[in-house]
Amino acid sequence: MSPTIMWFRQDLRLADNPALTAAATGPVLPVFILDDAAAGPWAHGGAQRWWLRESLAKLAADLAALGAPLLTLTGDATRLIPELATRIGASAVHASRLYEPWARRRDEAIHTALGGALHLHQGVLLHEPHRIRTGQGNPYGVYTPFSRALFALGEPPPPLPAPARLTGIPHPIPSTTLPLLPARPEWWSEFPTHWTPGEAGAATRTEKFGAAAMRAYPDARNIPGQASTSGLSPHLRFGEISPRQVWHAARALGATGDHTFLKEVLWREFAYHLLWHRPHMPEAPLQQNFARFPWAPDATLLTAWQRGRTGYPIVDAGMRQLWRTGWMHNRVRMIVASFLVKHLLQPWQDGQAWFWDTLVDGDLASNSASWQWVAGCGADAAPYFRVFNPVLQGEKFDSAGTYVRTFIPEIASLPDKYIHRPWEAPSPPRGYPAPIIGLSAGRDRALAAYATLKAA
Repeated sequence: MSPTIMWFRQDLRLADNPALTAAATGPVLPVFILDDAAAGPWAHGGAQRWWLRESLAKLAADLAALGAPLLTLTGDATRLIPELATRIGASAVHASRLYEPWARRRDEAIHTALGGALHLHQGVLLHEPHRIRTGQGNPYGVYTPFSRALFALGEPPPPLPAPARLTGIPHPIPSTTLPLLPARPEWWSEFPTHWTPGEAGAATRTEKFGAAAMRAYPDARNIPGQASTSGLSPHLRFGEISPRQVWHAARALGATGDHTFLKEVLWREFAYHLLWHRPHMPEAPLQQNFARFPWAPDATLLTAWQRGRTGYPIVDAGMRQLWRTGWMHNRVRMIVASFLVKHLLQPWQDGQAWFWDTLVDGDLASNSASWQWVAGCGADAAPYFRVFNPVLQGEKFDSAGTYVRTFIPEIASLPDKYIHRPWEAPSPPRGYPAPIIGLSAGRDRALAAYATLKAA
Protein backbone atom coordinates (compact mmCIF):
# COMPACT_ATOMS: atom_id res chain seq x y z
CA MET A 1 0.00 0.00 0.00
CA SER A 2 1.33 3.44 -0.93
CA PRO A 3 2.14 5.75 1.97
CA THR A 4 0.22 8.93 2.66
CA ILE A 5 1.11 12.22 4.30
CA MET A 6 -0.86 13.54 7.26
CA TRP A 7 -0.29 17.30 7.26
CA PHE A 8 -1.08 18.66 10.73
CA ARG A 9 -2.04 22.35 10.88
CA GLN A 10 -4.76 23.61 13.21
CA ASP A 11 -5.71 20.11 14.32
CA LEU A 12 -2.98 19.08 16.76
CA ARG A 13 -4.81 16.05 18.13
CA LEU A 14 -5.33 12.34 17.53
CA ALA A 15 -9.01 11.94 18.46
CA ASP A 16 -11.82 13.18 16.23
CA ASN A 17 -9.41 14.07 13.46
CA PRO A 18 -11.02 13.01 10.16
CA ALA A 19 -7.85 13.78 8.19
CA LEU A 20 -5.78 11.49 10.43
CA THR A 21 -8.43 8.78 10.32
CA ALA A 22 -8.31 8.85 6.52
CA ALA A 23 -4.49 8.86 6.42
CA ALA A 24 -4.10 6.07 8.99
CA THR A 25 -5.44 3.29 6.74
CA GLY A 26 -1.85 2.56 5.62
CA PRO A 27 1.72 3.77 6.13
CA VAL A 28 1.66 7.44 7.07
CA LEU A 29 4.15 10.27 7.45
CA PRO A 30 2.85 12.91 9.91
CA VAL A 31 4.30 16.35 9.20
CA PHE A 32 3.98 19.89 10.53
CA ILE A 33 5.38 22.83 8.55
CA LEU A 34 5.96 26.28 10.01
CA ASP A 35 5.28 28.48 6.98
CA ASP A 36 5.55 32.04 8.26
CA ALA A 37 6.09 33.56 4.82
CA ALA A 38 2.76 32.26 3.51
CA ALA A 39 0.88 33.67 6.50
CA GLY A 40 2.60 37.04 6.18
CA PRO A 41 1.28 39.46 8.82
CA TRP A 42 -0.86 36.67 10.23
CA ALA A 43 1.99 34.33 11.09
CA HIS A 44 1.66 33.12 14.68
CA GLY A 45 2.01 35.90 17.24
CA GLY A 46 4.43 35.63 20.14
CA ALA A 47 2.04 34.05 22.64
CA GLN A 48 0.76 31.62 20.01
CA ARG A 49 4.32 30.56 19.22
CA TRP A 50 4.88 29.63 22.85
CA TRP A 51 1.69 27.56 22.82
CA LEU A 52 2.51 25.95 19.47
CA ARG A 53 5.96 24.95 20.70
CA GLU A 54 4.50 23.18 23.72
CA SER A 55 1.61 21.61 21.81
CA LEU A 56 3.81 20.20 19.05
CA ALA A 57 6.06 18.57 21.64
CA LYS A 58 3.01 16.80 23.10
CA LEU A 59 1.73 15.79 19.68
CA ALA A 60 5.15 14.45 18.66
CA ALA A 61 5.29 12.28 21.79
CA ASP A 62 1.76 10.96 21.19
CA LEU A 63 2.50 10.12 17.54
CA ALA A 64 5.79 8.44 18.39
CA ALA A 65 4.00 6.27 20.95
CA LEU A 66 1.62 5.13 18.20
CA GLY A 67 4.47 4.29 15.83
CA ALA A 68 4.62 7.29 13.47
CA PRO A 69 7.03 10.05 14.57
CA LEU A 70 6.24 13.64 13.60
CA LEU A 71 8.38 15.37 10.98
CA THR A 72 8.72 19.11 11.63
CA LEU A 73 9.90 21.48 8.93
CA THR A 74 10.08 25.20 8.35
CA GLY A 75 9.72 26.86 4.97
CA ASP A 76 7.48 27.10 1.94
CA ALA A 77 4.77 24.43 2.18
CA THR A 78 3.89 24.84 -1.51
CA ARG A 79 7.35 23.46 -2.23
CA LEU A 80 7.86 21.11 0.72
CA ILE A 81 4.59 19.15 0.56
CA PRO A 82 4.90 18.17 -3.14
CA GLU A 83 8.59 17.46 -2.60
CA LEU A 84 7.83 15.16 0.32
CA ALA A 85 5.07 13.40 -1.61
CA THR A 86 7.47 12.68 -4.46
CA ARG A 87 10.30 11.48 -2.20
CA ILE A 88 8.18 8.92 -0.34
CA GLY A 89 5.88 8.03 -3.24
CA ALA A 90 2.79 9.25 -1.37
CA SER A 91 -0.51 8.56 -3.04
CA ALA A 92 -2.32 11.29 -1.10
CA VAL A 93 -1.90 14.14 1.35
CA HIS A 94 -4.59 14.55 4.02
CA ALA A 95 -5.19 17.73 6.02
CA SER A 96 -7.95 19.59 7.82
CA ARG A 97 -9.42 22.40 5.76
CA LEU A 98 -8.30 25.92 6.73
CA TYR A 99 -10.31 29.07 6.12
CA GLU A 100 -7.87 31.98 6.32
CA PRO A 101 -7.43 33.69 2.92
CA TRP A 102 -3.69 33.03 2.80
CA ALA A 103 -4.18 29.35 3.67
CA ARG A 104 -6.85 28.94 1.00
CA ARG A 105 -4.52 30.33 -1.65
CA ARG A 106 -1.73 28.04 -0.50
CA ASP A 107 -3.98 24.96 -0.52
CA GLU A 108 -5.15 25.72 -4.04
CA ALA A 109 -1.53 25.89 -5.22
CA ILE A 110 -0.62 22.62 -3.49
CA HIS A 111 -3.73 20.88 -4.78
CA THR A 112 -2.70 21.82 -8.31
CA ALA A 113 0.93 20.79 -7.77
CA LEU A 114 -0.17 17.38 -6.47
CA GLY A 115 -2.56 16.79 -9.33
CA GLY A 116 -5.56 16.76 -7.03
CA ALA A 117 -4.03 14.50 -4.37
CA LEU A 118 -4.52 17.02 -1.53
CA HIS A 119 -7.59 15.86 0.40
CA LEU A 120 -9.07 18.41 2.79
CA HIS A 121 -11.30 17.28 5.65
CA GLN A 122 -13.66 19.09 8.00
CA GLY A 123 -11.72 19.12 11.25
CA VAL A 124 -11.68 22.73 12.43
CA LEU A 125 -15.37 23.70 12.36
CA LEU A 126 -18.74 22.08 12.94
CA HIS A 127 -20.00 23.15 9.51
CA GLU A 128 -18.38 24.28 6.28
CA PRO A 129 -18.97 28.03 5.81
CA HIS A 130 -19.80 27.79 2.12
CA ARG A 131 -22.65 25.38 2.84
CA ILE A 132 -24.53 27.59 5.32
CA ARG A 133 -26.89 29.96 3.52
CA THR A 134 -29.95 32.06 4.23
CA GLY A 135 -33.32 31.18 2.75
CA GLN A 136 -32.40 33.47 -0.16
CA GLY A 137 -29.16 31.59 -0.76
CA ASN A 138 -26.89 34.31 0.62
CA PRO A 139 -24.23 34.22 3.33
CA TYR A 140 -25.37 35.27 6.79
CA GLY A 141 -24.44 38.71 8.06
CA VAL A 142 -26.17 38.65 11.46
CA TYR A 143 -25.28 36.25 14.26
CA THR A 144 -28.72 35.46 15.75
CA PRO A 145 -30.36 34.00 12.62
CA PHE A 146 -27.07 32.25 11.83
CA SER A 147 -27.01 30.53 15.23
CA ARG A 148 -30.67 29.57 14.92
CA ALA A 149 -29.99 27.99 11.55
CA LEU A 150 -27.12 25.95 12.97
CA PHE A 151 -29.10 24.79 15.99
CA ALA A 152 -31.86 23.74 13.57
CA LEU A 153 -29.41 21.43 11.80
CA GLY A 154 -29.42 19.21 14.88
CA GLU A 155 -26.62 17.57 16.76
CA PRO A 156 -23.27 17.08 15.01
CA PRO A 157 -22.04 13.50 14.47
CA PRO A 158 -20.29 11.87 17.42
CA PRO A 159 -16.52 12.35 17.63
CA LEU A 160 -14.19 9.82 16.01
CA PRO A 161 -11.86 7.75 18.21
CA ALA A 162 -8.10 8.20 18.07
CA PRO A 163 -6.20 5.58 16.06
CA ALA A 164 -5.04 2.69 18.21
CA ARG A 165 -1.87 2.30 16.17
CA LEU A 166 -0.13 3.95 13.24
CA THR A 167 2.28 2.53 10.69
CA GLY A 168 5.04 5.03 10.24
CA ILE A 169 7.70 5.37 7.55
CA PRO A 170 11.32 6.55 7.78
CA HIS A 171 11.70 10.30 7.55
CA PRO A 172 13.13 11.18 4.12
CA ILE A 173 14.76 14.25 5.65
CA PRO A 174 15.58 15.16 9.25
CA SER A 175 13.27 17.32 11.30
CA THR A 176 14.01 21.00 11.72
CA THR A 177 13.96 22.70 15.10
CA LEU A 178 11.19 25.25 14.70
CA PRO A 179 11.91 28.87 15.73
CA LEU A 180 9.01 29.14 18.15
CA LEU A 181 10.45 30.41 21.43
CA PRO A 182 9.37 34.04 21.98
CA ALA A 183 12.27 36.47 22.18
CA ARG A 184 11.25 37.78 25.61
CA PRO A 185 11.39 34.91 28.12
CA GLU A 186 10.36 37.20 30.97
CA TRP A 187 7.07 37.75 29.14
CA TRP A 188 5.91 34.16 28.86
CA SER A 189 7.57 32.79 32.00
CA GLU A 190 4.22 32.75 33.83
CA PHE A 191 2.29 31.05 31.02
CA PRO A 192 3.07 27.48 32.20
CA THR A 193 1.41 28.17 35.55
CA HIS A 194 -1.87 28.92 33.77
CA TRP A 195 -1.87 26.58 30.78
CA THR A 196 -1.11 22.99 29.79
CA PRO A 197 -1.03 22.91 25.98
CA GLY A 198 -1.75 19.66 24.20
CA GLU A 199 -4.59 17.22 23.66
CA ALA A 200 -4.36 15.85 27.21
CA GLY A 201 -4.46 19.38 28.62
CA ALA A 202 -7.61 20.08 26.59
CA ALA A 203 -9.24 16.91 27.93
CA THR A 204 -8.39 17.87 31.51
CA ARG A 205 -9.92 21.34 31.11
CA THR A 206 -13.04 19.83 29.59
CA GLU A 207 -13.43 17.44 32.53
CA LYS A 208 -12.95 20.22 35.09
CA PHE A 209 -15.72 22.30 33.55
CA GLY A 210 -18.52 20.26 35.04
CA ALA A 211 -22.29 20.39 35.42
CA ALA A 212 -22.22 22.99 38.21
CA ALA A 213 -20.15 25.38 36.10
CA MET A 214 -22.46 24.82 33.14
CA ARG A 215 -25.57 25.58 35.21
CA ALA A 216 -24.01 28.82 36.43
CA TYR A 217 -22.55 29.73 33.06
CA PRO A 218 -25.24 32.12 31.68
CA ASP A 219 -24.60 34.62 34.50
CA ALA A 220 -21.21 33.63 35.89
CA ARG A 221 -19.48 33.90 32.50
CA ASN A 222 -19.62 37.70 32.87
CA ILE A 223 -17.80 37.80 36.22
CA PRO A 224 -14.05 38.08 35.53
CA GLY A 225 -13.07 37.55 39.17
CA GLN A 226 -14.44 33.99 39.08
CA ALA A 227 -13.10 30.94 37.26
CA SER A 228 -16.44 30.56 35.53
CA THR A 229 -15.48 29.95 31.89
CA SER A 230 -14.14 26.77 30.31
CA GLY A 231 -10.71 28.08 29.26
CA LEU A 232 -10.93 25.95 26.12
CA SER A 233 -10.38 28.73 23.59
CA PRO A 234 -6.62 28.17 23.04
CA HIS A 235 -7.16 24.42 22.82
CA LEU A 236 -9.78 25.04 20.14
CA ARG A 237 -7.49 27.52 18.41
CA PHE A 238 -4.82 24.88 17.89
CA GLY A 239 -7.22 22.01 17.37
CA GLU A 240 -6.20 20.07 20.47
CA ILE A 241 -9.91 19.52 20.88
CA SER A 242 -12.49 19.66 18.12
CA PRO A 243 -15.66 21.77 18.26
CA ARG A 244 -17.55 18.51 17.85
CA GLN A 245 -15.92 17.16 21.01
CA VAL A 246 -16.73 20.38 22.86
CA TRP A 247 -20.34 20.26 21.69
CA HIS A 248 -20.94 16.68 22.82
CA ALA A 249 -19.08 17.21 26.10
CA ALA A 250 -21.39 20.13 26.88
CA ARG A 251 -24.48 18.13 25.99
CA ALA A 252 -23.29 15.17 28.08
CA LEU A 253 -23.33 17.30 31.24
CA GLY A 254 -27.12 17.47 30.99
CA ALA A 255 -27.10 20.86 32.68
CA THR A 256 -29.08 24.00 32.01
CA GLY A 257 -26.80 26.63 30.60
CA ASP A 258 -25.47 24.46 27.81
CA HIS A 259 -27.47 26.43 25.23
CA THR A 260 -25.72 29.66 26.24
CA PHE A 261 -22.37 27.88 26.22
CA LEU A 262 -22.95 26.40 22.77
CA LYS A 263 -23.93 29.81 21.42
CA GLU A 264 -20.33 30.82 22.14
CA VAL A 265 -19.14 27.86 20.09
CA LEU A 266 -21.43 29.06 17.30
CA TRP A 267 -20.03 32.61 17.54
CA ARG A 268 -16.70 31.06 16.55
CA GLU A 269 -18.47 29.38 13.61
CA PHE A 270 -20.03 32.72 12.66
CA ALA A 271 -16.64 34.45 12.70
CA TYR A 272 -15.27 31.85 10.28
CA HIS A 273 -18.40 32.19 8.14
CA LEU A 274 -17.68 35.92 7.87
CA LEU A 275 -14.01 35.36 7.10
CA TRP A 276 -14.78 32.82 4.37
CA HIS A 277 -17.20 35.14 2.57
CA ARG A 278 -15.40 38.40 3.41
CA PRO A 279 -11.70 37.56 3.26
CA HIS A 280 -10.69 41.21 3.64
CA MET A 281 -12.15 41.29 7.18
CA PRO A 282 -8.80 41.24 9.08
CA GLU A 283 -7.57 44.36 7.30
CA ALA A 284 -10.54 46.47 6.23
CA PRO A 285 -13.93 47.39 7.74
CA LEU A 286 -16.84 45.33 6.50
CA GLN A 287 -18.92 48.49 6.39
CA GLN A 288 -17.24 50.50 3.67
CA ASN A 289 -18.22 53.91 5.03
CA PHE A 290 -15.86 53.27 7.97
CA ALA A 291 -12.91 53.61 5.61
CA ARG A 292 -13.15 57.36 6.20
CA PHE A 293 -13.63 57.20 9.98
CA PRO A 294 -11.67 60.02 11.69
CA TRP A 295 -9.37 57.95 13.91
CA ALA A 296 -6.81 59.89 15.95
CA PRO A 297 -3.74 57.61 16.15
CA ASP A 298 -1.59 58.41 19.16
CA ALA A 299 1.37 56.21 20.09
CA THR A 300 1.35 57.42 23.70
CA LEU A 301 -2.29 56.50 24.23
CA LEU A 302 -1.83 53.14 22.51
CA THR A 303 1.17 52.27 24.69
CA ALA A 304 -0.66 53.24 27.88
CA TRP A 305 -3.50 50.92 26.88
CA GLN A 306 -1.15 48.07 25.95
CA ARG A 307 0.70 48.26 29.27
CA GLY A 308 -2.34 48.64 31.50
CA ARG A 309 -1.61 52.26 32.45
CA THR A 310 -4.82 54.06 31.45
CA GLY A 311 -5.94 54.91 34.99
CA TYR A 312 -9.15 52.88 34.65
CA PRO A 313 -8.79 49.75 36.79
CA ILE A 314 -10.98 47.30 34.87
CA VAL A 315 -9.19 48.23 31.62
CA ASP A 316 -5.74 48.03 33.15
CA ALA A 317 -6.48 44.75 34.94
CA GLY A 318 -7.54 43.22 31.64
CA MET A 319 -4.45 44.38 29.80
CA ARG A 320 -2.18 43.15 32.59
CA GLN A 321 -3.96 39.80 32.69
CA LEU A 322 -3.34 39.52 28.97
CA TRP A 323 0.37 40.30 29.32
CA ARG A 324 0.90 37.93 32.25
CA THR A 325 -1.22 34.98 31.18
CA GLY A 326 -1.70 35.28 27.40
CA TRP A 327 -5.46 35.42 27.87
CA MET A 328 -8.20 37.82 28.93
CA HIS A 329 -11.73 37.27 30.19
CA ASN A 330 -14.25 37.78 27.39
CA ARG A 331 -16.33 40.45 29.16
CA VAL A 332 -13.14 42.41 29.81
CA ARG A 333 -12.06 42.00 26.18
CA MET A 334 -15.17 43.94 25.18
CA ILE A 335 -14.50 46.62 27.77
CA VAL A 336 -10.86 47.20 26.83
CA ALA A 337 -11.65 47.12 23.11
CA SER A 338 -14.44 49.66 23.47
CA PHE A 339 -12.17 51.91 25.52
CA LEU A 340 -9.43 51.83 22.89
CA VAL A 341 -11.55 52.48 19.81
CA LYS A 342 -14.12 54.81 21.34
CA HIS A 343 -12.74 56.73 24.31
CA LEU A 344 -9.22 56.85 22.83
CA LEU A 345 -10.21 56.86 19.11
CA GLN A 346 -7.42 54.46 18.20
CA PRO A 347 -7.86 52.33 15.06
CA TRP A 348 -9.36 48.92 15.76
CA GLN A 349 -6.58 47.36 13.65
CA ASP A 350 -4.05 48.46 16.29
CA GLY A 351 -5.98 46.68 19.02
CA GLN A 352 -6.41 43.62 16.85
CA ALA A 353 -2.66 43.50 16.19
CA TRP A 354 -1.83 43.69 19.91
CA PHE A 355 -4.28 40.91 20.71
CA TRP A 356 -2.85 38.84 17.87
CA ASP A 357 0.63 39.04 19.35
CA THR A 358 -0.28 38.53 23.02
CA LEU A 359 -3.23 36.09 23.05
CA VAL A 360 -2.52 32.37 23.26
CA ASP A 361 -5.95 31.87 21.67
CA GLY A 362 -5.32 34.42 18.90
CA ASP A 363 -7.63 33.36 16.07
CA LEU A 364 -7.81 35.37 12.87
CA ALA A 365 -11.54 34.94 12.33
CA SER A 366 -12.70 35.53 15.90
CA ASN A 367 -10.19 38.30 16.60
CA SER A 368 -11.02 40.39 13.54
CA ALA A 369 -14.78 39.78 13.74
CA SER A 370 -14.85 40.76 17.41
CA TRP A 371 -12.79 43.93 16.97
CA GLN A 372 -14.98 45.02 14.08
CA TRP A 373 -18.08 44.28 16.16
CA VAL A 374 -16.88 46.51 19.00
CA ALA A 375 -15.77 49.26 16.62
CA GLY A 376 -19.18 49.22 14.96
CA CYS A 377 -17.83 48.59 11.47
CA GLY A 378 -18.40 44.84 11.15
CA ALA A 379 -21.27 42.48 10.50
CA ASP A 380 -23.90 42.39 13.22
CA ALA A 381 -22.00 45.28 14.78
CA ALA A 382 -22.79 46.98 18.04
CA PRO A 383 -24.56 50.34 17.54
CA TYR A 384 -22.04 53.16 17.32
CA PHE A 385 -23.60 54.90 20.33
CA ARG A 386 -22.87 51.93 22.60
CA VAL A 387 -19.80 53.16 24.48
CA PHE A 388 -18.91 51.03 27.49
CA ASN A 389 -18.28 53.08 30.63
CA PRO A 390 -15.32 51.23 32.22
CA VAL A 391 -16.18 52.42 35.72
CA LEU A 392 -19.78 51.22 35.54
CA GLN A 393 -18.72 48.00 33.85
CA GLY A 394 -16.21 47.36 36.62
CA GLU A 395 -18.73 48.09 39.37
CA LYS A 396 -21.32 45.84 37.74
CA PHE A 397 -19.16 42.82 36.94
CA ASP A 398 -16.39 43.13 39.56
CA SER A 399 -18.23 44.83 42.40
CA ALA A 400 -15.87 43.64 45.14
CA GLY A 401 -12.82 44.36 43.01
CA THR A 402 -11.62 40.74 43.09
CA TYR A 403 -10.40 40.82 39.50
CA VAL A 404 -8.87 44.28 39.70
CA ARG A 405 -7.00 43.52 42.91
CA THR A 406 -5.52 40.38 41.35
CA PHE A 407 -3.77 42.30 38.59
CA ILE A 408 -3.28 45.81 40.00
CA PRO A 409 -1.47 45.49 43.34
CA GLU A 410 -0.98 49.29 43.51
CA ILE A 411 -4.65 49.75 44.40
CA ALA A 412 -5.39 46.41 46.07
CA SER A 413 -5.78 48.00 49.51
CA LEU A 414 -8.46 50.48 48.45
CA PRO A 415 -11.97 50.01 49.84
CA ASP A 416 -14.57 48.60 47.45
CA LYS A 417 -16.07 52.09 47.15
CA TYR A 418 -12.97 53.36 45.38
CA ILE A 419 -11.57 50.26 43.69
CA HIS A 420 -12.98 51.33 40.31
CA ARG A 421 -12.58 55.06 41.05
CA PRO A 422 -9.14 55.33 42.68
CA TRP A 423 -8.84 59.03 41.81
CA GLU A 424 -11.76 59.73 44.17
CA ALA A 425 -10.07 58.09 47.16
CA PRO A 426 -9.07 60.46 50.00
CA SER A 427 -5.48 59.40 49.45
CA PRO A 428 -5.06 58.30 45.82
CA PRO A 429 -2.67 55.32 45.61
CA ARG A 430 0.93 55.98 44.72
CA GLY A 431 2.31 54.43 41.56
CA TYR A 432 -1.02 54.17 39.75
CA PRO A 433 -1.71 56.69 36.96
CA ALA A 434 -4.51 59.19 36.82
CA PRO A 435 -7.06 58.61 34.03
CA ILE A 436 -5.54 59.43 30.63
CA ILE A 437 -8.85 60.81 29.39
CA GLY A 438 -12.07 61.93 31.03
CA LEU A 439 -14.96 59.54 30.47
CA SER A 440 -17.41 62.23 29.38
CA ALA A 441 -14.88 63.92 27.13
CA GLY A 442 -13.89 60.61 25.55
CA ARG A 443 -17.48 59.54 25.00
CA ASP A 444 -18.47 62.90 23.50
CA ARG A 445 -15.47 62.81 21.16
CA ALA A 446 -16.33 59.29 20.07
CA LEU A 447 -19.98 60.12 19.39
CA ALA A 448 -18.94 63.18 17.41
CA ALA A 449 -16.59 61.06 15.31
CA TYR A 450 -19.25 58.45 14.64
CA ALA A 451 -21.77 61.17 13.81
CA THR A 452 -19.60 62.23 10.87
CA LEU A 453 -20.35 58.88 9.23
CA LYS A 454 -24.05 59.26 9.80
CA ALA A 455 -24.01 62.78 8.37
CA ALA A 456 -22.09 61.63 5.32
